[in-house]
Amino acid sequence: MRTLLMWLLVPLALATIVGAALLYPFGVEQKTGAEIGLHQTPVEAVVTGVAENCGEKCVAVTVKMTDGAASGQSITIPSVKGPGAPSFQLGDEVVLSYAGSQPQAAESYQIVDFQRGWSLAVLALLFAAAVLLLGRWQGLAALGALLLSFVVLVLFVMPSILAGQNPLMVAVVGAGLIMFVVLYLTHGISARTSTAVLGTLVSLALIGVLGALFSALSKLTGLDEDTTNLVTLLGTSIDTRGLLLAGTLIGALGVLDDVTVTQTSAVWELRRANDKLTWRELFAAGSRIGRDHMSSVVNTLVMAYAGAALPLLLAISLAGRSMGEILTSQQIAQEIVRTLVGSIGLVAAIPVTTALAALIAVRQEVAPITAAEPEPEPRPKSQPEPKTVKRAAKPVKPRPARIEGDLFTGYDPDKGPWERPSEPGARRATSAHQAPPARRRSSGSP
Repeated sequence: MRTLLMWLLVPLALATIVGAALLYPFGVEQKTGAEIGLHQTPVEAVVTGVAENCGEKCVAVTVKMTDGAASGQSITIPSVKGPGAPSFQLGDEVVLSYAGSQPQAAESYQIVDFQRGWSLAVLALLFAAAVLLLGRWQGLAALGALLLSFVVLVLFVMPSILAGQNPLMVAVVGAGLIMFVVLYLTHGISARTSTAVLGTLVSLALIGVLGALFSALSKLTGLDEDTTNLVTLLGTSIDTRGLLLAGTLIGALGVLDDVTVTQTSAVWELRRANDKLTWRELFAAGSRIGRDHMSSVVNTLVMAYAGAALPLLLAISLAGRSMGEILTSQQIAQEIVRTLVGSIGLVAAIPVTTALAALIAVRQEVAPITAAEPEPEPRPKSQPEPKTVKRAAKPVKPRPARIEGDLFTGYDPDKGPWERPSEPGARRATSAHQAPPARRRSSGSP
């Protein structure tokens, strides 16, 4: 079975590496900032004063810039006041947008955001501490796999798509890289992990095929507001429908890993608990576990997409349109396609992974579960703990040697006068040649 898994997975891993090498934009320098028409430069500053003297719905914010061409200079910038507008306090660290030609002029700046690097760093440290506290060494491997996933997204997926490569192909190769790295680094190289990798690959392929099919049938273009702005800034043609499918694949990958690893581990533990189970019995038991897992996972994916699109749902509901018009609009329909296609892939991952795990588990020797020693029952608080008194060890007496010879030392007239043999050898010879007569029991005579 290990040889079979190797012949199945090694070509896929090599194809992923070759695909990454072919799709990566070697030698292509992506234009950023002013080169693509973005003339706004971020500048960090600190709020030093707030005054409500610029109008009814206006507040004057005085800030001191900490970087940029006019670092150390203080300027006053008007800001909107009212519902939904940000409120400023002394000491707030903000981000200014500089879009002018005079660094000392207040009209060249605008407050656009808050600095939140330290709060995110504290949250990341708390997350890492929680993972390490519970997972220990495996938690450390999971954090390393998470970091490598971000590296693949930032250094491969994003540059390749911006360079004009097919977004769907880039997402397939990127998902393959993330899958191999995350699963093998977190769970180790074993038949169990390889089974989870196979199940994830089958489900990803199903999601890609269904996504491409129903995106074409629904005539989805993938052109929402953010995508339109991206295409306008780049000035190059991007397959927006492929970008939609790429987001669907990457979004479903994290949940797929959870499903396939859980199903594989469940089948292996069932095999350890009872090595007499057949393939059909393992598949049936694993499927019962998978059905409970499926309901929660599908709900998780739906809620994740609904939460991301919640502002859009609120905005469309205010337009006074019917529910059918809202659900079939471009922006909502593409979220529905993402959710349903990803959910179908998750549902299919359960029987596929369970069947693969059952086929492989019944053909492997699984170590039996070692029974743990029972813990001593806790002593009631009312019962005092017995005192232990240390005693000196008694000296061990040497065992006496074996006694040989005639142990009858009493007087028997029938044997004649009793004499002690002079030598042990003579005594043994006498007893061997002359057997003593039958011993009589006396009735009380001495």
